[in-house]
Amino acid sequence: MFKRPQFKELASRISEDRNKLQAMVGPRQVGKSTLVKQVLQETEVPNMMVSADGIPKENTAWIGEVWDTARARMRLGGYREYLLVIDEVHKIDNWSEEVKKQWDADTFNDVNLKVVLLGSSRLLLKDGLTESLAGRYELIRMPHWSWKEMHGAFGLDLSQYIYFGGYPGAAKFIGDESRWRRYIRDSIIAPAIEQDVLMTRTVYKPELMKQLFELGCTYSGEEISLTKLLGQLQDAGNVTTLASYLTTLSEAQMLAGLQKYASDSARKYNSVPKLMVYNTALLSALAGMNFEKVYTSPALWGRWVESAVGAHILNAAEELDYKVYYWRERDDEVDFVIDSLRRCVAVEVKSGSRTAGRGLSKFAAAFHPVHSLVVGTGGVPLEEFLSWDLSALFE
Repeated sequence: MFKRPQFKELASRISEDRNKLQAMVGPRQVGKSTLVKQVLQETEVPNMMVSADGIPKENTAWIGEVWDTARARMRLGGYREYLLVIDEVHKIDNWSEEVKKQWDADTFNDVNLKVVLLGSSRLLLKDGLTESLAGRYELIRMPHWSWKEMHGAFGLDLSQYIYFGGYPGAAKFIGDESRWRRYIRDSIIAPAIEQDVLMTRTVYKPELMKQLFELGCTYSGEEISLTKLLGQLQDAGNVTTLASYLTTLSEAQMLAGLQKYASDSARKYNSVPKLMVYNTALLSALAGMNFEKVYTSPALWGRWVESAVGAHILNAAEELDYKVYYWRERDDEVDFVIDSLRRCVAVEVKSGSRTAGRGLSKFAAAFHPVHSLVVGTGGVPLEEFLSWDLSALFE
């Protein structure tokens, strides 16, 4: 069975002495629960895994009950250590306060009970960790699946990955595009918006949020002002509201609004955003164009290729704590600028009808990046770039 890189990370951490809670965070449908089950099948640490799915959300005591069960199994089994995994923990009201109470009690009483938390809502899980469990946890980030992973696990070729993206549960449907599209919309997009975003953040205009996401995905790879976007949305709002909603969608790893790279923060934050999906499946499911139409149009395919490169960079940045921008000065542009501790890498995508201009050379003269890369025709082959571990760019 295919194992993601985070398998080794989690397996290593639960083999260590008890120190911190382990929390797996990531967007929906990227295999968090599956990966944990793989680790549990191979670890020598005795364990139990429970899920809060189906537990009444007001039943906060349930967490204490399963915790006590784990303690009892550890004690009565004569085990030196034990592992408790709680899936969908965020579905319980005040879960983080109860977890804090139980974890601190074990720490005080020297109970060697290790704990892994995970859930389908990245926003709810991270909010609870930040609010109540500061200093008590480590994150294991699970991004969207990369080209290398989708090819290795499901045999997708490069063009399939660029269009159909990186959702493992959808891979078996790519032979039936209508069914694939329904799956992405109904099983991924709808719950991500309605259960994660709208239940986690104060969103006064839920229809505006939904419209922004759907329209924004179709503009992936394009710079577009929030004022122009607002004019195309049916639900009235304002630019400040849109900016706030776009930030939330980025936190949910669905749609980002990249800011322009500049030497001062004010110019960055006041720039026109460049929209970019975290997974090209979101673009393809909402764009209303099938694979053949996109693939046979050089202009369209070029935008999908740029979105695939952008998604690869965004997901790596989430894991590595990098920041991602674009750059433009009049007609000169750079598609992506990856920033790490005031050092940067410039990336220009060249595919189909898109040609590389003078942007890279002008950017290099102004900002002195560690690397200036053309990805695609005449540069780093697309397949090669999408296989890279981007942390090596700054070594």
